[in-house]
Amino acid sequence: MDLSKHAFFEGKIVPLSDAKINIATHGFLYGTAVFSGMRAYWNEEKKRLFVFRPFDHYHRLLNSARMMSMEVPYDEESLIQLTLDVLKADDWKQDVYLRPTIYKSDMGIGVRLHDLKDEFSLFVMAFEKYVKNDSNAHLTFSSWRRIDDNAIPARGKVAGAYANSALIKTDANRAGFDEAIVLDQNGHVSEGSAMNIFMVRDGVLITPPITDNILEGITRRSIIELARSELGLEVVERSIDRTEVFIAEEMFMTGTAAQVVAVTKIDHRPVGTGSMGPITAKLREVFDNIVHAKNPKYKQWNLEVG
Repeated sequence: MDLSKHAFFEGKIVPLSDAKINIATHGFLYGTAVFSGMRAYWNEEKKRLFVFRPFDHYHRLLNSARMMSMEVPYDEESLIQLTLDVLKADDWKQDVYLRPTIYKSDMGIGVRLHDLKDEFSLFVMAFEKYVKNDSNAHLTFSSWRRIDDNAIPARGKVAGAYANSALIKTDANRAGFDEAIVLDQNGHVSEGSAMNIFMVRDGVLITPPITDNILEGITRRSIIELARSELGLEVVERSIDRTEVFIAEEMFMTGTAAQVVAVTKIDHRPVGTGSMGPITAKLREVFDNIVHAKNPKYKQWNLEVG
């Protein structure tokens, strides 16, 4: 996996090899960090790199930081400029993944959030498919439950909370599945290990609401808008019962890393016809064109790296 040669670390752009934290750092010891996953896409015709919805990603990152009592001297616009500077430093000419992080940078022992220094860091990497079988994924229901918002902010991307995702993902993969569906404490469908969930029933696109312990996904929000404006679909945000997914016509999962993953089987039961459905296929196509800056109607979602 190709990593960037440079990173933003402790207030400046440095060689990635110099961007190191001490093993006594609070964020490392206690998972007191928040992050965002972002993508930039290479448009071969324009010979330009485009960052997808950076303002929205940084707005969510700063909201996550606020939940974790973090303060950094940056707003969305200044973080976007730092991102452009890091991308220009390495002159990427391919699709890449960006990982901005805000973390408790003081060293020492002690569980708390207050009276600690916060730092911002960013590195970039080339990125292949997050789910290799993204057009024909086989899912299972996880025995683990999604973290509850009253335990750890589910709508924030808190580093320590992803131990929950790791347990879910590894158990599913070791059992031979591509991904898992996770239920919340009330037994409703929440999300995947690190992806939002959509299903189609009677021609209506349905997704769990943000109050069912899901991440407020940027890709999720984009797909909802595209389904309405480009496909003319009715989109409903409501709780989903476990058995509903067995009788859905189509199902897919979304995320920045995963993009749009078609689900064709759940616990050995076919979803719909057992192959990618027409709505999923169309949304995948529309979304891919937009993120690669090939649809001028949504140019406001793409920031060119000059």
